[in-house]
Amino acid sequence: MRTLDDLIADGVADRFVLLRADLNVPHDGYTITDDGRIQAALPTVRRLREAGAKIVVMAHLGRPEGGPPPGRDPLESLTAVAGRLGQLLDERVHLAKDVVGDSAEAMVGRLGPGGVAMLANVRCDARETGSAQEREELAGELAALVPGGAFVSDGFGVVHREQASVVEVARRLPAYGGDLVARETEVLRRLVGDPDRPYVVILGGSKVSDKLGVLSNLLPKVDKLLVGGAMCFTFLAAQGHDVGGSKLESDQVDTCSELLGKYADTLVLPSDVVVASEFAESAETRTVPVSEMPEGWLGLDVGPETVAAFGAVLADAATVFWNGPMGVFEMAPFAAGTTGVAEAVADSPAFSVIGGGDSAAAIRAAGLDEDRFGHISTGGGASLEFLEGHVLPGIAVLEESS
Repeated sequence: MRTLDDLIADGVADRFVLLRADLNVPHDGYTITDDGRIQAALPTVRRLREAGAKIVVMAHLGRPEGGPPPGRDPLESLTAVAGRLGQLLDERVHLAKDVVGDSAEAMVGRLGPGGVAMLANVRCDARETGSAQEREELAGELAALVPGGAFVSDGFGVVHREQASVVEVARRLPAYGGDLVARETEVLRRLVGDPDRPYVVILGGSKVSDKLGVLSNLLPKVDKLLVGGAMCFTFLAAQGHDVGGSKLESDQVDTCSELLGKYADTLVLPSDVVVASEFAESAETRTVPVSEMPEGWLGLDVGPETVAAFGAVLADAATVFWNGPMGVFEMAPFAAGTTGVAEAVADSPAFSVIGGGDSAAAIRAAGLDEDRFGHISTGGGASLEFLEGHVLPGIAVLEESS
């Protein structure tokens, strides 16, 4: 893979650079609630600016799927994203009203060396996620916006997607991996190669079915795999426990039973859980052993004994990967498990990798210093697919072009 170092060495002064970033940040409709992905994009943007490039940023927000033009719906517009990026750069970032139309062309034409502009939400053009022919068509129009330009892929959170701004554009222009994509790829290859041991993986989230691929691929390779989140209840049901009204994937119980039989010494399940009378922050709560779930109550977090047990495993680890919260951390009564495990990972001497998504959000919500972790990924889905052994199209195309 050619990197940003290679591009800058080739020379980018007064040259267009089409940059694909992942700026799909959490928001409440108008206000960004976690700017972690914008912060993660800054090193590449700043290096390009310092080298005198004319930077055209492509990004998406949400899943508009070719819907109405951005700006009419605050959930689809990148206005707040462009504003926040501009604040962090101390430079105005102009936002086009379209992806490849008159507004985009005019805005790009006004760019000077070191300038930054952003195209409208690229997913508001249905061709971004359309057929191969449609993606090729959009990629051609995107490339035409930046004559003589280069493409930098720095949106790790989208490299597992077959999309025009991720894959097809990389075949139209000289293509390079940005600092973020290069770092993410390096870290994940370390995890699937020969990681220092003991190697411990923590998986949470709501569904076993969403994590079957990574479970199957990692269980033969890790020393311990700690299971939390709602997905633990399907495993507990496979052990014969009554899980009350907790989330349960009945069609996955047999699969979990098989995994428990094969990897009994590797899988570590909760010993206690926080249960609630209903799914509400104001609900009555209790902490109970997994063998004493009250009938009809919902398990919404792991308990303190489980956090301590997980912490003991993590204290001896040399490599840790974590993806998925331990409970419904967005509600205060059910956040302690996730926060406790996050603190245990931070305290561990291990090289720790946080697999993006809710895990990264939970660390920020808990106010933990991000420097206490080895690496915080910006791509939860991409991280999991990499660890499942899948070829990521956005990485493969960069390697093809090098």
